[in-house]
Amino acid sequence: MKITTSIRKRFRVSNKLKKVAPNDRYRLSISRSSKNISAQIIDDSKSVTLVSASSIEKDIKSGSKKNKSELSKIVAEKLAKKAQEKKITKIYFDRGIYKYHGRIKIFAETLRENGMEF
Repeated sequence: MKITTSIRKRFRVSNKLKKVAPNDRYRLSISRSSKNISAQIIDDSKSVTLVSASSIEKDIKSGSKKNKSELSKIVAEKLAKKAQEKKITKIYFDRGIYKYHGRIKIFAETLRENGMEF
């Protein structure tokens, strides 16, 4: 069975992070499409999603028209707020197959501004 390039990229990034990252941190997995962005904080030891946020949620989507980079900022702020309620501050950033550029970079910088450490 042949493995596609995107699957190979995702495994390469995730496996490097899992080897290097300490056990006291959770993983922030991010995914984006051409219009939306979503992220979730995952506890890999239990295989459980602790917190998630997406641009598809009603309260974000119901607002006025926003461009994609503004959506990234809003989703990052919402995720940081939910994580702080659950007392999660230390994470490691799993960018997946995406380059650390554009909307992904804006998302990460907004998380750092809102008190997340990675």
